Amino acid sequence: MDPAEGAGAVCRSRNARLCFNALLRLRANPGATMTARRSRTAPARGFTLVELLVVIAIIGVLIALLLPAVQAAREAGRRTSCSNNLRQMGIGLHHYHGTHGCFPPGGIEPRSRVPGGRQYAWSAFLLPFIEQRPLYERIDFHQAFDAPDNAQAAATLLSVYICPSVPNGSELVEGRGPSHYGGLYGEAIPPNPTDGSWTAQNGTMFYDRAIKIRDVRDGTSNTLTISEDSEWKDGQWINGLNIFDQKYAINYVPPNPMFFENEIRSTHPGGANGLFCDGSAHFLSETMDLRTLEAIITREGGEIVHAF
Repeated sequence: MDPAEGAGAVCRSRNARLCFNALLRLRANPGATMTARRSRTAPARGFTLVELLVVIAIIGVLIALLLPAVQAAREAGRRTSCSNNLRQMGIGLHHYHGTHGCFPPGGIEPRSRVPGGRQYAWSAFLLPFIEQRPLYERIDFHQAFDAPDNAQAAATLLSVYICPSVPNGSELVEGRGPSHYGGLYGEAIPPNPTDGSWTAQNGTMFYDRAIKIRDVRDGTSNTLTISEDSEWKDGQWINGLNIFDQKYAINYVPPNPMFFENEIRSTHPGGANGLFCDGSAHFLSETMDLRTLEAIITREGGEIVHAF
């Protein structure tokens, strides 16, 4: 036999065996071939328009439920950061007292009393005691707070004086660093007049006068000294106008804009943070009874404060 013919016979015999084996498998499972063929040719099934709309609606509902919780958690973090700012100031106040034997004055030489006065604030005197000594040394306290030589130092943004909840809180105010906190000069809560004709120097922050711990006869843990004042848009940490007497409830906005001035106000829902003379910071509810608010502002009113 020719060698080529022999090789062809061998191939034919192999093909015959393969075909025979395939026929046996087909008899044993006749649906396998059709299933495999359909699986190769059938297109993959996708989402219908209705199914996509349902999924989008479910995602929207979940976002609507979660977003308020996320915002509340963020605000809680900002409120805690604001409270920490006040605690840093409290530590600074006690370091100042330990060095000078008194708390810093609320301000010096206000121009409403001293024409052309230098008008520096307590927050400027506190700088060396809140780790800002280099900035303090750049200020020429022999000149006024708004003197050109002090402009560069006054433009410094200090996070300790900025409440993180205030929108655009890091913007300069008349070219100077903002402050969202003010010292408590006293209380003028009704029935005292609220038209500006009466003020009470019964707090802890005064012009050209410093208070000692022994002067706080109501107790340092019961007497407020600094609070949020973030709705006062002219607040500057170097400017001595950031002390005030309280006339209304916390976060209250008087209907007559002529009476809108420094008050305990914040952008936190439900109240504002405050610093007490013992260095502790507390959140003060805007629903606090006015007599309680009056009691925690005065330093020697003799009131008994149970809770606030």
